[in-house]
Amino acid sequence: MPLPLPKAELHLHIEGTLEPELAFALADRNGVTLPYRDTEELRRAYLFDDLQSFLDLYYGLMTVLRTADDFAELTDAYLARAAAQGVRHAEIFFDPQAHTARGVPLGTVVEGLGRALDAAPGRYGISTRLIMCFLRDLPAESAMETLRAAEPYLDRITGIGLDSAEVGHPPAKFKEVYEAAAALGLRRVAHAGEEGPASYIREALDVLGVERIDHGLRCLEDGELVDRLVRERMPLTLCPLSNVRLRAVDTLEAHPLPRMMAAGLLCTVNSDDPAYFGGYVGDTFHAVREALGLGPEELRELARNSFEASFLDDDEERRAELIAAVDAYVFTD
Repeated sequence: MPLPLPKAELHLHIEGTLEPELAFALADRNGVTLPYRDTEELRRAYLFDDLQSFLDLYYGLMTVLRTADDFAELTDAYLARAAAQGVRHAEIFFDPQAHTARGVPLGTVVEGLGRALDAAPGRYGISTRLIMCFLRDLPAESAMETLRAAEPYLDRITGIGLDSAEVGHPPAKFKEVYEAAAALGLRRVAHAGEEGPASYIREALDVLGVERIDHGLRCLEDGELVDRLVRERMPLTLCPLSNVRLRAVDTLEAHPLPRMMAAGLLCTVNSDDPAYFGGYVGDTFHAVREALGLGPEELRELARNSFEASFLDDDEERRAELIAAVDAYVFTD
């Protein structure tokens, strides 16, 4: 087997890597009863009409995550799969409010995630960053409380993000939270332009001061915005399999990724919630190659973009090393 193309993953929700088999194992360990007979019935539930129908299952299944060991096991399982698919750097999202609301302390979550991330360079050759996301359908006050509660753990947390149900929850709602995060030296990203309009992308840039746009699919509806994103080299962390599963795009063959690349946008390809959406990031690269007819140099561009867009500013030597590995990669088919 040839080695996979080196790549970074920049849009990955760790809770979205919870495979049915691990969900049942953790449920047994923690005395949680799931409303499914077995893993096959649960896997059949991974069919969604839209973002909200996915979120209902996603948050419901999180009840099996209780201890630091659970979060460490979840993260290690992701890292093992990611390494096998060529991931050399991963910037991982987590949703603290979804756990603290269930009575799981923030420290427990960070301890478990951190344990697996600390082992990742030696075990898998993967460098990592951790990004704490706020649930945009909750009040901004809750996000601010979460940010303050996270201050003792900022040695482990690189940045903040914004996820969950987008429509009706514009980025500007979180202006003060993002200002506070910037004052703490945290990097800033936000989901925008997935189900929400292109104007949400503008708000994320102008009001929140984000450094990357997660998704950003609907920027194509605003030509001036596209020009700006190209001019500013603003990274977009696209998730094609997720877009299809959540009906943002009808089919993978209809995905606008080639048009976005042709327009000069700094696109990256990621898996989002791979246990739910049908594939990890290497699977996603293969799928877009087949469905969209991307050639080797287009795949190389996507991989190079992923390292360029990463928060490796504090380790430019590693970034250069990883980009060199992409440039030297020889495609064999």
